[in-house]
Amino acid sequence: MPVSPFPAPLTLHSGVRARDAWPLDPGVIHLNHGSFGAVPTAVVTHQDALRRQADLSPVEWFPRIGERVREARERTAPFVGAHADDSAFVPNASAAATVVYNALQLDRDDEILVTDQGYGAITMGAQRLARRFGASVRTVELPLLASDDEVVQHFADALTPRTRLIVVDQITSPTARLLPTRRIAELAAAHGVRTLVDGAHAPGLIADAAAVAGGDWWFGNLHKWPCAPRGSALLVTNAADRDELWPLIDSWAANEQYPVRFDTQGTIDATTYLSTPVAIDYIESEYGWANARTAMAERADAGAEIIAEALRPYGDEDPLTPLPSPVPSMRLVRLPLGLGASREEADELRMQLLDETGVETAFTSFRGVGYFRLSAHLYTEASDFEAFVDRCVPQILQRAGIRPAASLVIP
Repeated sequence: MPVSPFPAPLTLHSGVRARDAWPLDPGVIHLNHGSFGAVPTAVVTHQDALRRQADLSPVEWFPRIGERVREARERTAPFVGAHADDSAFVPNASAAATVVYNALQLDRDDEILVTDQGYGAITMGAQRLARRFGASVRTVELPLLASDDEVVQHFADALTPRTRLIVVDQITSPTARLLPTRRIAELAAAHGVRTLVDGAHAPGLIADAAAVAGGDWWFGNLHKWPCAPRGSALLVTNAADRDELWPLIDSWAANEQYPVRFDTQGTIDATTYLSTPVAIDYIESEYGWANARTAMAERADAGAEIIAEALRPYGDEDPLTPLPSPVPSMRLVRLPLGLGASREEADELRMQLLDETGVETAFTSFRGVGYFRLSAHLYTEASDFEAFVDRCVPQILQRAGIRPAASLVIP
């Protein structure tokens, strides 16, 4: 199968090549934006200036930090289709889930529904919540290629009179697909069940991500695709009981209502929050968010095909894994049988290849099958995927006990 030409390197509106707008190590190949994001140089510079300001005059800085965070919240919330008064900054998606879990009360016979495509840390939090009250957690198994209708039906079949909470991903982390969370939340509400939507990957990849998600609570990371500094996420809810939500740190705003009580939390480094609207505006002004989603999708599609083409001669099944509801920036490529069969094995493979080849990757596992979950952003270029083929594919084949073709032999 011929490989389509890879899109040309992007030039930003300022005339800068997109790759040069991020301070990434040129000695490393970056194909895993989805895990921890990457911050543009302009945003790093802005955050550094804020930190310098705080260090120069801490007594001026910290008493006014709540006002500054509120202003950043007002600028950031519309990006996900939310109102500022419904939105609170939190350090990351897991922190948002913890805030919600801490506010909930369950009875001993109650149950929480999660999925087998959910993010492990969020599921662990649900399990801890259940243990506090002697409740239970039950997993809804979703086939990788299930259609949206089938996904909703799986939840309909799983609901029981004991179900009190559904925890479901808007974009799944291990499998990189969209789930119909609004339909699931509507189904849940009809049965008196509440829904927590994990939108960790959604901001930037889905326009108005919080508004379209549905559910009682939604959260999303801003340090992934929007390229804010690490440690910035948003929790959004207009639930009637939202005043039961408390930040992880009690501070001098503790007597305020939600979300104001989240704006001041002692001496945390709030420059991550203050820099978030700058990051969002940077992508908008330099390329436009709608254009960025299209560009990321084109790069992800072309990159997945490059890698799949390199692996096709070595397996009976096509390694390219087209999903019913793909997202703009991530794709799955199946690994040879036996590699990445568990999350632990997939994580170990990621770090081994980084150390041995200088390529940052993400490997995931679903139902005993390992995948390469590639990520593409504006700075991603053809040479990144070509480097993966040259450096990583031979290592992958050797680990799978497959003899590479002469053109792929490791020097």
